[in-house]
Amino acid sequence: MWAVEHSVETSARAQAIWRLWADVERWPEWNAGVERIELRGPFAVGSTILMTPPGDEPVELRIAEAVEPELFVDEADGGDFVVRTTHRVEAVGDERSRITYRMVITGRPPIPWAQRSAEISGDFPEVLAALAARAEGLA
Repeated sequence: MWAVEHSVETSARAQAIWRLWADVERWPEWNAGVERIELRGPFAVGSTILMTPPGDEPVELRIAEAVEPELFVDEADGGDFVVRTTHRVEAVGDERSRITYRMVITGRPPIPWAQRSAEISGDFPEVLAALAARAEGLA
């Protein structure tokens, strides 16, 4: 198993962050790691997201959990391995929230893919900072 986690604090409320997560087609506005994206179905358990990183092949993600406005979890099934990313927001006081992304890879990914895992999640700090800034602007 391989795991990585990153968090950021913000003055944005959980509901503002949830609205940005649920508006999947607009993720490229605050996530530079998304070139194209398509939500197939509602933003709910069982729906899929087809996400294309810049210069890469599309990745299909299944929404495995969704608890508004607290968290959603997406999974990419690679056959011999699963990439599970938890996106969580929680209150850390009356005026602050913490947004956390946690990626866990289980199973046996191919070696080159396993080596790229750190690169794939390496933009979590920038993505979370941009998400928080966008959510603060919604308040």
